[in-house]
Amino acid sequence: MELRRVVVTGLGALTPLGNTVPETWENMIAGKSGAAPITHFDASLCKTQFACEVKDFDPSPILDRKEARKLDRFAQMAVWVTKEALEDAHMDMDKEDKERIGVVWGSGMGGLQTLEDNLYDFARRGGAPMFNPFFIPKVIISMGAGQISLMFGLKGPSFGVTSACATSSHALSQAYDMIRLGKADVIVSGGSDANVTIAGIGGFNSMHAISTRNDSPETASRPFSKSRDGFVMGEGAACLILEEYEHAKARGAKIYAEMVGSAMTSDAYHMTAPDPSGAGVIRVMRDALRDGGLKPEDVDYINTHGTSTPLGDVAELHAIQEVFGEHAYKLNIDSTKSMTGHLLGAAGAVEALACVLSIRDGIVPPTINHEEGDEDENIDYRLNLTFNKAQKRDVRCAMSNTFGFGGHNATLVFKKCED
Repeated sequence: MELRRVVVTGLGALTPLGNTVPETWENMIAGKSGAAPITHFDASLCKTQFACEVKDFDPSPILDRKEARKLDRFAQMAVWVTKEALEDAHMDMDKEDKERIGVVWGSGMGGLQTLEDNLYDFARRGGAPMFNPFFIPKVIISMGAGQISLMFGLKGPSFGVTSACATSSHALSQAYDMIRLGKADVIVSGGSDANVTIAGIGGFNSMHAISTRNDSPETASRPFSKSRDGFVMGEGAACLILEEYEHAKARGAKIYAEMVGSAMTSDAYHMTAPDPSGAGVIRVMRDALRDGGLKPEDVDYINTHGTSTPLGDVAELHAIQEVFGEHAYKLNIDSTKSMTGHLLGAAGAVEALACVLSIRDGIVPPTINHEEGDEDENIDYRLNLTFNKAQKRDVRCAMSNTFGFGGHNATLVFKKCED
């Protein structure tokens, strides 16, 4: 069968860099850090006392107080960015067949704060099994998708996706395939996570996975630098409206970019560590290029997983060199996690959004916090890692990589839409 084309027609963002797409993008291009001391709870006893929190988020413009209390923060964020994205897409819902509009939404951990709150209450009561009546719907990962569907009356396929840090890339990949196969005309897709909690910070501290640079939070996320000491926890959400090309064209929609490829692989190597050979990452990038009918030299920009961990950064760059050969030195490569922190299940959607906007505006965001001369013998600094300052470039095709605990790998590819 002939596969249908898929385009991006709407964007929404709620990140440590801003509560809208324009604000997030402006600060990303400016190279600003979203990291600061934690305000969500007293972190004084934690090894890590900072994170990339969303600032001044108030869901009341779209959720009244009663409705907001029924949702965990991750689900509140989901509906917030969906509203922005649908408005950006200028879709007249009165003229749309809502049975042909679906939701594929990701979250890595779901309602972690709700889980903590209810277990604390359980312990305070001496073990009496009395829980908030909304405890279960607030914690389940699929409630992001469910609430979006409910709030906007979307009656097509609706489900949640989870694959650790690859979550929202997997969600976008599934949405892409559903439209290509004719199972929907429009899919609201992306991800949200809100894990700046005692358990979230404490759990990753116990794994020695996150930075402990408490004296300088804003410089703690430093992908590809020798002094990197772990990722910085982030929270937030992003939404992409994926739409069948002819459907978008018929209604006169603006088109940001075309989604042309996706792929998923597994390392089958270790619970949390990346395969040092990069075999799964090499396969996922090659598969995504093949899916899009692209050659390595067609790609101009790669938004890496780039978490600022000692092992992961090196393995990914080696994989890029293996896949792209000499063209690897002609690419712009960056890690926007240097600014947003690691949004876990929402990371892929935020980074896909960055790829789409780089195509629109002809500019690649920087990898901040690189210190001149602070080199690692395992990293080839002939690569253009877009250190510290955004670079103008005609981005015709952009790739986004995300990898998750459990060995989950996902790659998405976007390019300029041509009639």
